[in-house]
Amino acid sequence: MSDDLIPFAPDSGDAPALRRAFGRFGTGVTVVTVKTAQGPLGMTANSFASVSLDPPLVLWSPAISSKRHDSFTSAASFCIHVLGADQEDLAQRFAGQGHDFSGFDWDEDAAGVPTFAGCLARFHCNTYAVHPAGDHSLILGHVQQVALREDGAAGLMFDQGRYGRFTPRDEA
Repeated sequence: MSDDLIPFAPDSGDAPALRRAFGRFGTGVTVVTVKTAQGPLGMTANSFASVSLDPPLVLWSPAISSKRHDSFTSAASFCIHVLGADQEDLAQRFAGQGHDFSGFDWDEDAAGVPTFAGCLARFHCNTYAVHPAGDHSLILGHVQQVALREDGAAGLMFDQGRYGRFTPRDEA
């Protein structure tokens, strides 16, 4: 078989190449929020995945090196916001820092967790489990409530270090 792929061992110390390889898998973009003693906190994450329908479980994975890591792994509840293509500013804000909610339409849910308006979907979760996973932690959430937009709006995508949107073939 002949192709243009360049093989390497992931433990070869070439972390940038491994990161580029992982980046070839385009994902949706979320912002995860929690309530802390210091106020609301958010973090952009593209590591979101559904895990189970019964019970309803989702997961996401913050880096241990993040200053926000411990606030999320110790939280009793959190909210995952699936972002629309028009919400790149929200993704950018919480990729860089997590405390400045100014300029965004948000409120608190019944548990005091910050929730943003205008997202494609929101998953209000209680923390089900936290597992160590290399240089990240896996946070499993037991979904308590879901809010869903049904208007067909496009999701915000992240691919090869860039934000964009998916364009279906019939629109291309």
